[in-house]
Amino acid sequence: MGNLNVTKLNTKKDRANYIHHLLNDIDALDMMIENNMIEEGPLRIGAEQEFCLVNDQFLPESRSLELLDAINDDHFTTEIGNYNLELNLDTFKLEDDCFSKLHKHLEAYMNKAKRIAAKKGIKIVLTGILPSLSINNVGEESMTDVERYSFLNDAIKQSRRKSFDIHIKGVDELNLLHDSVMLEGCNTSFQMHLQLSPKDFVDNYNWAQAIAGPVLSACTNSPLLFGKELWSETRIALFTQSVDTRANSYLLNEKQSRVSFGNDWERGTITDIFKNNISRFRSFLTTHFTRNSVDMIKRSETPMLRALQLHNGTVYPWNRVCYGVLEGKPNLRIENRYIPSGPTIADEIANMMFWVGIMMGKPKNYKNIHDQWDFKDVKTNFFNAARYGMGTQFYWNGKYVSSHKLILDELLPMAYKGLYRVGITPKDAEYYLKIVRDRVCGNNGSEWIVRNYRELLKTHKRYEAMQILTANMYDKQEKGYPVSVWDMLHHTGDNPFKAKYVVKHIMSSDIFSVNKNDSIDLVLHIMKWKNIHHMPVINGGHELLGLISWKDVETYLGQSKRKHNSVEKLMKTEIITTEEYMTIETAKKLMETHAIGSLPVVKNNKLIGLVTRNDFNV
Repeated sequence: MGNLNVTKLNTKKDRANYIHHLLNDIDALDMMIENNMIEEGPLRIGAEQEFCLVNDQFLPESRSLELLDAINDDHFTTEIGNYNLELNLDTFKLEDDCFSKLHKHLEAYMNKAKRIAAKKGIKIVLTGILPSLSINNVGEESMTDVERYSFLNDAIKQSRRKSFDIHIKGVDELNLLHDSVMLEGCNTSFQMHLQLSPKDFVDNYNWAQAIAGPVLSACTNSPLLFGKELWSETRIALFTQSVDTRANSYLLNEKQSRVSFGNDWERGTITDIFKNNISRFRSFLTTHFTRNSVDMIKRSETPMLRALQLHNGTVYPWNRVCYGVLEGKPNLRIENRYIPSGPTIADEIANMMFWVGIMMGKPKNYKNIHDQWDFKDVKTNFFNAARYGMGTQFYWNGKYVSSHKLILDELLPMAYKGLYRVGITPKDAEYYLKIVRDRVCGNNGSEWIVRNYRELLKTHKRYEAMQILTANMYDKQEKGYPVSVWDMLHHTGDNPFKAKYVVKHIMSSDIFSVNKNDSIDLVLHIMKWKNIHHMPVINGGHELLGLISWKDVETYLGQSKRKHNSVEKLMKTEIITTEEYMTIETAKKLMETHAIGSLPVVKNNKLIGLVTRNDFNV
């Protein structure tokens, strides 16, 4: 979709024309497969590198179009978030030292982007979800100003007719109502492409599904979202929910999400995979069509299948079948979409080699895997890997096995055989697969992030911990060593960003609050139990109604009859408040001017934090 000028499907004529070309493309693909027109070989690999832009405070920097213009290279393109960009790499034949060549190719382009970004005060970070992202970064104002993203956003919102209800539960829990698809912009991935022969393509696609869970478990890198510790690979849950066109209802919802692992094995032809997606998911975008695909084949021309590619670009299986044309020859490939960006380029290439090696090294006893394994076991493996990473127990070949044992004893040896089978040099195979082995035996990205984030939270508030973590990730990425050898942070408690502190850096977000109908006796006890001196009064919608201080309630000590009075009779309703991005100097002056000991922090009149005098001692 990124290479097409798209518009919304508005009129019946537009829809009829689009459907005509879409069905025509399916017929054309069938003809190409039947007539052996799809390229058998050589097999190729390719990749797409998504990355984040941050400023000198290591916070998201929404200047992607400005940077893209300065880079001036067609390999780079936009993403939905204005603080992200994507690099589309050239393809390489699957042979010899293709992985180290791809590594150098990727590094060269990323170094070019880094040099130009540095001149603009922008840094580039590779990570599945940027740790320093906050809710403030996912509004529609942060969407890249390109029409196709607004069309996509409008179409999905119109299909749902209500806000996106995001719920992800891990160590922490995220409950969020959001009004756009911009949450998808939190996700950055390293999308890996593997061209395959049309012969046995469906069987190989099923194998890609079978190995997805174990491969993902070694590569997780996205445990944090908005400062909350969720899944080892939170992208999987977030992407599924952030572009979901299904509206909630009181009926049992059997419809499949546009982002999905699938509901069953593929058992038909290659075109049946595309037909299934067309049957399940309606089109809401179109483009300008000039040629008839079937007529082109009859003239011995190779069609681009633009309508089919456009539809395919709005459906997001974690393993996606893609059609393409390279040097005038049509080909088919699997796009692996579940691997996160980062933590380093070396880790990404290692992930790719691991996946490709297992794909190429499939033993004969795993042929026709759909006749041997229950698909729900494979799907369970995938989501367990997303939740638990290297702590996953997989149901594999009829028994439970730990991710460590499965990868070390079966999948890594299988990957070596597969790579040697297609002629990959032993030097490359040993170098990159050792990175995976070391990660399995030590730390992967998620583990490193979680351990350090928990340590930072012992001495820092959440927002600054997110910022410090991102800064240290960047420093280690720049050195280029794989994440398995990253040491733990030894932080002294100092913060290089202190000069630009805002209220969000120092506020407490874990707040005890009361309802206006609660008794003063209850408030007294909570304040004594928790040693707190200020209690916000909120309603069921978290809207701030009033504030009670210890001075307001201490006169009720020893007056048992009056303690039963409600909070409403005592609370102050004329409240001085602040917002989360006010500088701490301004907030401090506000408290001094009004001679108050606390400042509720509100957003859209909803209480999100509290600042007291003690919080300024940072």
